[in-house]
Order: sequence, then C-alpha cells, then structure tokens
Amino acid sequence: MKRHFSMLREFHLADWFTLGNAFCGTGAIFAAMRFLQDGITGWLLAGMALIPLAFVFDALDGRIARMRHSASTLGRELDSLSDVISFGVAPAALAYACGMQGGWDWVVLSYFVCCGVSRLARYNVTAEAMSADAGKVTYFEGTPIPTSLLLVIVLAVAAWQGRIGDALWFGVVDLGWQLHPLVLLFALSGSLMISKTLRIPKP
Repeated sequence: MKRHFSMLREFHLADWFTLGNAFCGTGAIFAAMRFLQDGITGWLLAGMALIPLAFVFDALDGRIARMRHSASTLGRELDSLSDVISFGVAPAALAYACGMQGGWDWVVLSYFVCCGVSRLARYNVTAEAMSADAGKVTYFEGTPIPTSLLLVIVLAVAAWQGRIGDALWFGVVDLGWQLHPLVLLFALSGSLMISKTLRIPKP
C-alpha cells in the first residue's frame, strides 16, 4: 500500500536540491509582484538575488546525482521544470517589474520564455542520442537556459542605479506598441538558446 507523500519519500538528495532551484525561482516571481504592489526596490533586488541561488542549486543537483549514482529520468524532468521557472519565467517577470511593460516587450519576453521551454524540451528528447558512446551528453545545442542569469545581473545593476521604470536604460520606442530596446537582450538570449548550429562543450 502506498503511503501519503510516498513520491516525496522516494526523492533522492539531488531531487531536493532541484526543488530548491524551483523554490528560489518562484520566490523571485513573488518578489517581482510585491515590488509592483508597493514599489519598494528592496523586494526587486531580493528577487534578483534568488536567481544566483537557484543557479547554485542547479549546479549542485547534477554533481550530487553523479556522486551518489542516483541520476534518473524523474530527476532530469524535475531539473527542466525547475529551470523553466528560475531561468525562464522569473527573469521575464523581473524584467517586466523593471519597466519592460510595453506591448512589444510582452511579445519579446513571451518569446524568451517559449525559447527556454523549447530548449529544455529538445534537450530532454535528444539527451540519449547525444550521449552516444561517451555515456553522457558531451555538448549543448544552443546556450543552456541558466545563462539567463546574465540578464538578471544586468537588471540588478539597473535597479541598483535606479535605472528602472521611466528611467530604464536606452529609453522607450513607440512602434504602435511601446518597445524598450533593453528587452532585445532577452530576444537575443532566447534565439541563442534554440540555435541548432551553436554547440557548447558540456563539462
């Protein structure tokens, strides 16, 4: 007979680190929402600080799984879902909170998230084929989604300098809908994630 919470009881140590990643990403989204509610920049900076912490959890879960020989299909799926939250949705939410709220900004940020989801789905379905005889994936097709941490660092610098909202770097362009040129960094990041020609060696 299965006991209550039996699935959680069967999680490996690495899986809990993966959930720590998702927890941080969710907290970052809530912090962005809180900033939009009361305008206290500290909430925004706190949310941004959670993304590097999510990156640490993301780096550790794989190492722990390999050390304990506990890698599993469930763990890989948990990792991808957590990454979507922490390195896809959360950076987009933080960018929106920083002032990228024009119509074209919405389109670009949604494109960025969709690229991240697509990148992770492709990785999951091709991981076995890419492993070949090496026993592990030897390279990434496109940039890994955690590279969006760089975007969050850019946003954190802007927030620290007070260059958010109407003071956002590079201003705003009216193209029928508003577009903040800074959001194009998200378009570039998303496009690099779904590239099939860009190959990055996996450590």
